[in-house]
Amino acid sequence: MLLYNVTSIIEDAAADRWLQWMQESHIPTVMSTGKFISHRLLKVVDSPNEGVTYCAQYAVENMADYLDYQEIYAPAFQAEVAANFENQVVSFRTLMEYVI
Repeated sequence: MLLYNVTSIIEDAAADRWLQWMQESHIPTVMSTGKFISHRLLKVVDSPNEGVTYCAQYAVENMADYLDYQEIYAPAFQAEVAANFENQVVSFRTLMEYVI
C-alpha cells in the first residue's frame, strides 16, 4: 500500500478559505475518483515556514491506481488549486510506501 502526501503552505490570509475548500470540495472530489481508499488532513504545528502548513494524505492500494490518478485527474485538480489560490499556496508532493 502507498501513501500520497500533498504538503501545502498557505498564506495566513487565505488559510481559512483554503481549509474550507479542501474539506467541502477538493478532498471529496479527489476521493470520488475511486483511486484512494482513505484520506486524512493534518495541520503541521511546528512548521518553520511562514503561513499555515497542512498535509493532505491519501492511501492507495497499488501503484497502478496511483499512476492512473496522476495521469487522468491530477493535472486538472492541481490547476484548480492554482486558479483558486493563485500565489497564495505552495505545494509539494511525495509518494511513500507503507513499511509496517
